[in-house]
Amino acid sequence: MNEEDLIKRSAEEREKIFKRYEQGREGAEIDPWEDPGFEVYHATDRYGFIHDKRLPSKVDPQETRKLHIEVERQKKWLKMLKNWESPQTKEKLHSRVYKGVPNSLRSDVWLKLLHIEKIKKENKGKYQEMMKLARKYSTDARQIDSDVNRQFREHLHYRERYSIKQQMLFNVLTAYAMYNSEVGYCQGMSGVAGVLLMYMDEEDAFWAVHILLSDPKYAMHGLYKEGFPKLTRFLAHHDKILTKLLPKVKKHFDKHGLDTILYSLKWFFVCFIERVPFSLCLRIWDIYLYDGERVVTAMAFTILKMHKRSLLRFNDMDTIVNFIQVKLYKDFLFDDDTVVRELEHSLELLKKSKLDHPGPPHNDEIPQRPFGVFLEPTFEDIVGIRKEKFSEKEKQTQEIVTLTSDMARESGAEKDDEKESHLSVGDSVGYTGSKFSFDPSMDDASSLLDCEHNGSRRSLADTSVTSTADLSVFSTVTRSQAHENSLDTHSNMSDNSVGGTSSVGSGFMQNKPITSAQSTPRATPHNPSPDVLRIYVPYTPLETTYSPSETPIPSPHNGDLQKIHHPSSFPEMNKIRIRIDSDELATPLVEHGQIKHFRLESPGEVDLN
Repeated sequence: MNEEDLIKRSAEEREKIFKRYEQGREGAEIDPWEDPGFEVYHATDRYGFIHDKRLPSKVDPQETRKLHIEVERQKKWLKMLKNWESPQTKEKLHSRVYKGVPNSLRSDVWLKLLHIEKIKKENKGKYQEMMKLARKYSTDARQIDSDVNRQFREHLHYRERYSIKQQMLFNVLTAYAMYNSEVGYCQGMSGVAGVLLMYMDEEDAFWAVHILLSDPKYAMHGLYKEGFPKLTRFLAHHDKILTKLLPKVKKHFDKHGLDTILYSLKWFFVCFIERVPFSLCLRIWDIYLYDGERVVTAMAFTILKMHKRSLLRFNDMDTIVNFIQVKLYKDFLFDDDTVVRELEHSLELLKKSKLDHPGPPHNDEIPQRPFGVFLEPTFEDIVGIRKEKFSEKEKQTQEIVTLTSDMARESGAEKDDEKESHLSVGDSVGYTGSKFSFDPSMDDASSLLDCEHNGSRRSLADTSVTSTADLSVFSTVTRSQAHENSLDTHSNMSDNSVGGTSSVGSGFMQNKPITSAQSTPRATPHNPSPDVLRIYVPYTPLETTYSPSETPIPSPHNGDLQKIHHPSSFPEMNKIRIRIDSDELATPLVEHGQIKHFRLESPGEVDLN
């Protein structure tokens, strides 16, 4: 195809996507797997999330008491909302935000805290203008469409394909990618916008996203732009807090080679969405919108402080990560009021320690381009051609993360010389499917994370190559370590994606492996132990016995690939062991079609040197 044909094909694809959202469910061709089959009326909680099991028919006494207190607080909040600018309201606002915003008034309170009405009046008609530009020029529509199909699908408003809220989410994200050309669209933004749309209408959510990115109080722009400069700064600040205030936890993490980035991405990128129960997440968001970004680092410290004893008992990286990312999302083990009180204490402690704020933003975190100014997309952006090399910013970020990860890994190796390399692939606890990778060449199918908890279907591994922000900078550091550190622990096969082919932007391209020449060199000169890849090959009879809790699910729903558990245990000797010489930087390539199949006839271990 010539350039003209590629541009034409991209335009046609973009128009088809926009038209589907414009028409909604009426007349749409929706595959069965794209629509869920929930028992809605028996399993929907007060926040709109649908649960696999029926909720209790009776509310327990403690919950009844909480609801009664919330009703009483509504009366006080209604008075405050009517007199928002009064000195009395400003005086009481802090204590009442920390006590909790009534869910029925959360929409009004968030609009006030973010000053939405003011910015809407100053930019009348701008949102509609950006929507029109997006329909004509968006290079992110395909990736956004894929993300919308998987975001909060366990929520009542997002469960149906092309529902009203899905339409709103698509519109907000495509329009904002045009409005903020420096960031464009980065995964993680769909989660933020999705939560806002639970409490706001479409245009209000658009401006709320903009305020969260552009206002210095929140400054999320630096999280999503090229090189992720704010993430690097926050990771360093978090480590500083642990070193001073939780030294035992820090040493324990270092002993097991656990770098901060392996468990904290969703804390910093999306303000704890799907890392803590949703009721607690909303309480954190209330305080975040009131107090700003210092709440994020304080809450990260609070989580580790409150669960210090449990964390120190775990003796491997996998279990620690699973506890922080999966188990605490299901059950935080403390009630919301207790957690918020601890958060308030943490803010005070960090302030006394002069660690309550990570310092002023660097220049590369601050928006440089004017907002709302249309820039003609390049041919590469239109057809979705990935750039061949990392930018200088990406290289710098990768080197920093590589260095900190290597330092943590070396520290652990010095304390325990017999500890097996964390790059072993077969040792993860509680996971099936492939290890998580930030490698941009991977599509959804190759970044499956089969973790059993309710979460939206999102992964940073899928970051659109047409987005400015691309997590490829972390690929060499974390591709074998962070098995569950995606922005979504239910990353799955996207619609229309084909294994080995990257479906990005508005066009298609064949994935190209990142060679060692393009990768950042290791930051330390130590000699690593040989990497070990374990492949378990069942030789037991075909009829496998499953435990009752591990019965395979016969059909997928919700747009997900359902987890089918492997047998609870495999014979220890039933494995193939491939040792890779550490002196060889490149893995030998096999010509297409030349791979020969083999069959393991008996248990044993085969070493391929």
